[in-house]
Amino acid sequence: MTKQQEKQKDRKDEKWDSEDLATVRIKVLQGHTDSANSCQFIENDKVVSSSSDCSVRIWNWRTRKCLKCFENLHKVNIPQASSTQDGKKFVTCGWDKQIKLWDSETGDKLLERTHDDFLTCCQLSHDGNLAAVGSDLCKSLRVYDLRSGSLIHDLKNHHGSGVTSVKFSPEDDKVITTSMDKTAKFFDLISGNSTIKLEGHTNIVSSCAITSDERKFATASWDKSIRLWDVATGMYRSKGPSTMSGGHDGSVSCCQFSGDGLFLVTGSYDMSIVVWDVENNVQKLKLQGHYGWVNDVAFSEDQNWLLSCSKDYTVRLWNIEESDKIPIVLENKKSVGIKVIKCSKCGKPFSMSQMESFRDITVCVFCRLSSPDKPWLSFTDTPESTESPIGTTPA
Repeated sequence: MTKQQEKQKDRKDEKWDSEDLATVRIKVLQGHTDSANSCQFIENDKVVSSSSDCSVRIWNWRTRKCLKCFENLHKVNIPQASSTQDGKKFVTCGWDKQIKLWDSETGDKLLERTHDDFLTCCQLSHDGNLAAVGSDLCKSLRVYDLRSGSLIHDLKNHHGSGVTSVKFSPEDDKVITTSMDKTAKFFDLISGNSTIKLEGHTNIVSSCAITSDERKFATASWDKSIRLWDVATGMYRSKGPSTMSGGHDGSVSCCQFSGDGLFLVTGSYDMSIVVWDVENNVQKLKLQGHYGWVNDVAFSEDQNWLLSCSKDYTVRLWNIEESDKIPIVLENKKSVGIKVIKCSKCGKPFSMSQMESFRDITVCVFCRLSSPDKPWLSFTDTPESTESPIGTTPA
């Protein structure tokens, strides 16, 4: 049996933790014995999660099986683990003041460095060559070259208070941090200088996300809001950010953009997950089911799945590929004047906010991404509208 056939068989045999007729079906990954703190999609239908139980688990999320469990990696809480996309190695940080690099196949420790302070967050660069780590009381950012094991940047007091999250830019040339001091900062790895400092939240900035083209940047805060910044053109300097609020009743703890940059998913201490339409600054979908704080969220590469982990010890997967058919989603789009179009290729509804130009008007973003070189629509074609905004008529 080929790998493709095995994958198709696994998907056919998928088991769910939701009712058969549920529009958003879920899978629950259980095994951690304390808070699940971070989660990440990697290749070949796998998920990596870290926990306060001092373990990191690798799952086949389609079968819900734990493939590997690495226990006692730190003496106390692991707030974050970050894996290479191929799943061959991962980095962890702990409240025991250590950052460690691990071989995912053997479980061998490849690198260990000790700091003077509790470590709150860590991240591998996309190419797997660098690791960045943030700390609490020392308010520091450190960047390691994993090929040599050397410390290449040591920024003490990088923020005015503890660092809450650290991210590499898509090109791995910048490290972005957020802090309890209510700010986010961009650090340029080439020049060795901090280039951007973003202020405006009224409480702790807990997390951040940036689109693959580096045009949009999002910050999530304990002030219950998400702010969107245009960092590509610098328009934030004159106009400031746009704000999305009202989706969460509690502090927003985490966020991530979809691959196409059209949507943002956020998690909160109110135990909910919200998907936002960032083109229109409105809530698209709200998901509830966790029984504890939502600590981390992620989009799958095909954008059909959301991943979340929680203080309730679980990791959950949410199938959102049919979410545009949910009545409340359609109603949300109508209420803000977003026309809903039926895709001429796959037949699924999508909003006009997903258009790139009139040429794309009858084809959803997923069909365009599947065949990017194909000219989908001539200028004489007429789209079919399945819904229309209040006060307008269908096209």
